[in-house]
Amino acid sequence: MQEHSQNRLANSDPRSALLAPDTSGMNFYRADPALSDLLRIHLPDALFRHIEPYLDRLGGLAGGYLDECARLADRHVPVLHQRDRFGRDVQWIEYHPAYRELERAAFGEFGIHAMSLRKGIMGWPDKYPVAAKHAFTFLFNQAEFGLGCPINVTDGCAKLLANFGSEALKQKYLDGLTQTDMNKLTQGGQFMTEKEGGSDVGSLTTTAVEEGDHWRLHGEKWFCSNADAKVVMLLARPEGAGPGTRGVGLFLMPRTLDDGSPNAYRIVRLKDKLGTRSMASGEIKLEGATAYAVGRLDRGFVQMAEMVNSSRLSNGVKSTALMRRAYHDAMTVAKSRVVFGSRIIDLPLARRQLMKIMLATEQALSMSFLTADALDRAEAGSQDAALLLRILTPTLKFRATRDARKVCGDAMEMRGGIGYIEEFATARLLRDAHLGSIWEGTGNIVAIDALARAIGRHGADSALAADLHARLDDSAGIPNTFRDRLRRLADSAIEFARKVAGQRENETEARRATSLLYHAASAVALAWEAGRIHEMRGDARRLLLSRLVIDHRLASADPFRLADAGAQRAITDALLDERALGMAEAAELAAS
Repeated sequence: MQEHSQNRLANSDPRSALLAPDTSGMNFYRADPALSDLLRIHLPDALFRHIEPYLDRLGGLAGGYLDECARLADRHVPVLHQRDRFGRDVQWIEYHPAYRELERAAFGEFGIHAMSLRKGIMGWPDKYPVAAKHAFTFLFNQAEFGLGCPINVTDGCAKLLANFGSEALKQKYLDGLTQTDMNKLTQGGQFMTEKEGGSDVGSLTTTAVEEGDHWRLHGEKWFCSNADAKVVMLLARPEGAGPGTRGVGLFLMPRTLDDGSPNAYRIVRLKDKLGTRSMASGEIKLEGATAYAVGRLDRGFVQMAEMVNSSRLSNGVKSTALMRRAYHDAMTVAKSRVVFGSRIIDLPLARRQLMKIMLATEQALSMSFLTADALDRAEAGSQDAALLLRILTPTLKFRATRDARKVCGDAMEMRGGIGYIEEFATARLLRDAHLGSIWEGTGNIVAIDALARAIGRHGADSALAADLHARLDDSAGIPNTFRDRLRRLADSAIEFARKVAGQRENETEARRATSLLYHAASAVALAWEAGRIHEMRGDARRLLLSRLVIDHRLASADPFRLADAGAQRAITDALLDERALGMAEAAELAAS
């Protein structure tokens, strides 16, 4: 990668400070003490010590070689070929070699797609908890967001097959979906969206006709990411089934049949997308394609919905990764560039802008781990955690993906005009960030899911209240007055969400209610983490982030009142300073 070497040389040239260097050569793991802190909180010590060298290696690759691969793969998009060189009607997608390098790292070296499904990856004798897996998701997606979808859908296909597939199907396909040997790997896909409806899955028109031990599928799937996946999970309506989501079944569709011939479906064209351009998304026409039923035919939508919930967590983590990368870039600029005789980071308004970028990023990181922890406990059999997960997942997905768009835009602005140029990562980050709030449901759909379904139908608000109260009770060193304030705000956010969920005419408030749940939960999580991290290494700065969530996300502000500049400056200085902050000092600032 000659260009990458040239970028490193450019950053070492003192003249680059005139425009400010980028993050080339940065180790994204070493540059992120919050990540290692949260991993120490949520993982057993032996597991953390085992994965840390691998995280360190991925952090270095993500800030260097993989980042350059991602830039090239974004510039040289996939190309659909309708015939092979002999003139045979064999479709294939051509990828840039840089994309293949990204695949080799994600699927081969680190096995991110299979960490929670297959034992022995990176030398660990057991499967990894979700919290550990998503640490790798978080680092990898700081370099490359597009491949995050194939990683996730391959993981999702394997989970659906493992949970609902017959023994024969598992025997035939599961090993390939969880392989880290690139010669044996079977990437997965999930083809759900149709012209008739995206989130309105019940209106799909794809049909399935039974034929012996398999089914024949007819119809069209409109937005199919990882378009040439070897194994696909999709929904179709069996012949004679009723309308709506209860009438759809889940099917596994292979790209190639047992005799080596292509299955009876075509990639009509590839999408020309705003972002995630490295990854092939296409329109698929099903022309009697062979497929196999997975699980009960009348439970297809429910089964797929379980995967979507897990995928929404991954979506939130990936959006958090974009924010962290944007934060790294903004800080690199602010610390390096001199304007009007001062470094940008020393200018008051710039410091406030950096704090806004930091706050949204740290909120999302805390909520990602909170949700991953709930998923781990739910999969271990906790019904309370399963209910908690039901509300945390759409809440994370709704707010983190929206914040990513703003954060990436603000980071671009911090760099200025050259941030708008595609040679820098900021333009790609902003393009990619817009997908997060569309994947697995737009903002309206996900907010309704959090309120009408999670609270109105399942009563998940009680699980959230219990979890937040338990964390506040377990927050070591937090002043009682601050803890009580957090408790009141959390209760108020949950009560407001209940009111919105209880009346259909209040649906217009669903987005605001979901945001308030997110902010209240993140404020509690940040305070709880502050106590844990202070016990580990004497740093309670996350308590100040909790205070900022209260001030800027939960408190009603008088638009004509000047802020207390002294208190705000003290908090900002403490957070932008890299030194650890003791609990007493942090508590005093938080209470100021």
